[in-house]
Amino acid sequence: MVERTPYDMAVEQLDKCAKIMKLDPNTHEMLKYPKRVLSVFIPIKMDNGKIKVFKGFRSQHNDALGPFKGGVRYHPGVTIEEVMALSIWMTWKCSVAGIPLGGGKGGIICNPKEMSAGELERLSREYFAAISGIVGPEKDVPAPDVNTGGKEMAWFLDEFNKLNRGNFPGVVTGKPLEIGGSKGRAEATGRGLSFVAREAAKKLGIDFKKADVAVQGFGNVGSYSAKFMEEFGCKVIALSDSKGGIYNPKGFHVDDVEKYKAKNGQLAGYPGAKEISNEDLLELKCDILIPAALENQITAKNADKIKAKLILEGANGPTTPEADEILFKKGVMVVPDILTNAGGVSVSYFEWVQNLQNYYWCYEEVVQKLDRLMTDAFNATYAAYTKYKVDMRMAAYVCAVERVVNAMRLKGWC
Repeated sequence: MVERTPYDMAVEQLDKCAKIMKLDPNTHEMLKYPKRVLSVFIPIKMDNGKIKVFKGFRSQHNDALGPFKGGVRYHPGVTIEEVMALSIWMTWKCSVAGIPLGGGKGGIICNPKEMSAGELERLSREYFAAISGIVGPEKDVPAPDVNTGGKEMAWFLDEFNKLNRGNFPGVVTGKPLEIGGSKGRAEATGRGLSFVAREAAKKLGIDFKKADVAVQGFGNVGSYSAKFMEEFGCKVIALSDSKGGIYNPKGFHVDDVEKYKAKNGQLAGYPGAKEISNEDLLELKCDILIPAALENQITAKNADKIKAKLILEGANGPTTPEADEILFKKGVMVVPDILTNAGGVSVSYFEWVQNLQNYYWCYEEVVQKLDRLMTDAFNATYAAYTKYKVDMRMAAYVCAVERVVNAMRLKGWC
């Protein structure tokens, strides 16, 4: 049996969405494929003096709404099918967020953990030089992804500036503040999720300021989500990391838990808390559940045991399609990753706008604009949810695809 690739899954999701929308077959066919996929071979002189050739990709799916946008990942498991799928998903994520950008994604097949800082810098610069003809502030704007961050974006920017003999900070986002980054970017995904949680709670009649919240995963997204939920008045009763979880029905002070984790390297052993497993956390009695750890955590095996009224996907793909069906029938609202995760790309968009204007906003302005954008995105998705009588995941896809298709029609593409 041939295993489905991420690209196969992306096309299946589009097919399902097209059926609900009664999408024109010709437009549907166009949306299945990226506009362009560039493969590059990058010879790098390693520290031992030998030349090693790395393979990299840049996939550009659809730019009907605006320039392509999406991260670049460094990982030994990168494939062309994965990068194509991720570029498609970025098109929908930008669209559902209501930002004027399309979907792109890049990757290099490498293991950065086995490379020196010098080797990584040479690889980063040569990769960006190789794709420089198809990227730029008005063409395609890369960003950090798996195993990349501000350091790599600074190298990308510098290489692009050298090649084009100027200063073009808008060519990448996720940069350090000193060279054109945006305030509020580090916590943007968690903060965006909290705004979506507030709006979803209103629709479900949950008293947000008294809601019990359980968060699986205490990385960037999970920790910031917990912190902002607490700021809204919610009671965070359970938290977990890769080694297990902690539970206290009276709630935690998230800052204190963060300090404990930084000192001890784990949540287990936190004073006054009952130790639970990651699996137990998902099945706790709570109002709001935030799976912010790994994919495929909520499955057909445990979906029926979940007691939360509202699930907000902090991680990518934490809920399987089978679990989606069970939860939808139970009346549990699952707000999908494509919407809840959109705070990150939204503040990347803000960074790009600030770069183009050469005018930078204060932190409060970034937060205010993100609040408005995420609120509008949730309400548009909820409108599709009520109109088509589908789950929130498919509602988000319908909302995203409709916007892209409308732009394509207006431009005469279809």
